[in-house]
Amino acid sequence: MFHALEVFTTVAVGLMVGVEFAVAVIFKRILDALPGNAGQLGHAHGGRMLGAVMPFWYIGSVVLVGIWAAGHWHHHGTGLVVAAGVLLIVSVIMSILLLVPINNRNKTWTPENRPADWQQQLDRWNRFHYVRVADIVVAFTLLVAALV
Repeated sequence: MFHALEVFTTVAVGLMVGVEFAVAVIFKRILDALPGNAGQLGHAHGGRMLGAVMPFWYIGSVVLVGIWAAGHWHHHGTGLVVAAGVLLIVSVIMSILLLVPINNRNKTWTPENRPADWQQQLDRWNRFHYVRVADIVVAFTLLVAALV
């Protein structure tokens, strides 16, 4: 039964990494290439859509990793799981302090009400997001290493 939790946790974190990697590398380029105001509207819509789901995914991943670590405290690989949990906590803190405030503004913008520095704010969000993606990629790698 506990092995199923380990696999489920690893898959959940891996899928989260995949979504966030796609946002950073693929969707940003697609949205930035759209004509006129379509890209900015796409960024706002993506902020609303993913902003509603990702908090549960991030916090749920931390909880799952915590249960894994607590349930196997004296087993081989627990240090890797704890390290992954710390990195996931860092990603949550980083999200709350750095990314969410920008996203909360971005998701309300339209071409009529966006601020003059909207592009600079999105660029700042993307730089923070790249760091967060690197963080969760390392966390996922540690979970995979602990699993095997």
